[in-house]
Amino acid sequence: MPSSGDVVDLDLGPPEGREAGFRHPAVIVTAQRILDLEPSVIHVVPLTSTLRPFNAEITIAADTANGLSVDSAAQCQHLRSISPRRIIGVRGNVGAATLAQIRETIAVLLDIP
Repeated sequence: MPSSGDVVDLDLGPPEGREAGFRHPAVIVTAQRILDLEPSVIHVVPLTSTLRPFNAEITIAADTANGLSVDSAAQCQHLRSISPRRIIGVRGNVGAATLAQIRETIAVLLDIP
């Protein structure tokens, strides 16, 4: 089972509307204590290489640690639950600071104090 903050490639299938679809990178945001229990569903935030000035998106600079080849944005507004079986591979990890930033943005979007 991958870890919290891992950048993974997913097979999301055909998209509906503006959601992410097909083969897509994403960041795992599920708490590590939950991942350690090998759940049947985990939470991810898709990544896009289209950088926009949206408050709901966190820019991640590409580097060898996260495995991204281009700067990307974590689309926190597209938080989704997936089966871990959708994971095709692990690229790297965004690190604790970026993961915290993504989780804080999700909390704002969901009005969680």
